[in-house]
Amino acid sequence: MRKTKMMLLGVLLTCASGAWAATTTDDALQKYELDGVTSDFRQFHVGDTVPPLYLTPEYNIKQWQQRNLPAPDAGTRWTYMGGSYVLITEAEGKILKIYDGEIFYHR
Repeated sequence: MRKTKMMLLGVLLTCASGAWAATTTDDALQKYELDGVTSDFRQFHVGDTVPPLYLTPEYNIKQWQQRNLPAPDAGTRWTYMGGSYVLITEAEGKILKIYDGEIFYHR
């Protein structure tokens, strides 16, 4: 009986810690989320389209994990504009999300 209780407690703690970690990560990322970014002497906001320069391979961030960014969804990618990380659609370059460049140092 005692062994069963200990196993159940272990499962409960594992599930709770996983849920807590996911919530903590989402909450931590929110503090880096921005409404806009200034780049090339222009202000850009979520929903705007980036200049063609940022659609080139040179601006494609492939190592998003090392920068503490969430995984891009299919058809999207991360780029770097004006000191911020910007999630854009691959086809037209529409801005979906903007994170402050300080997210790189988040631990």
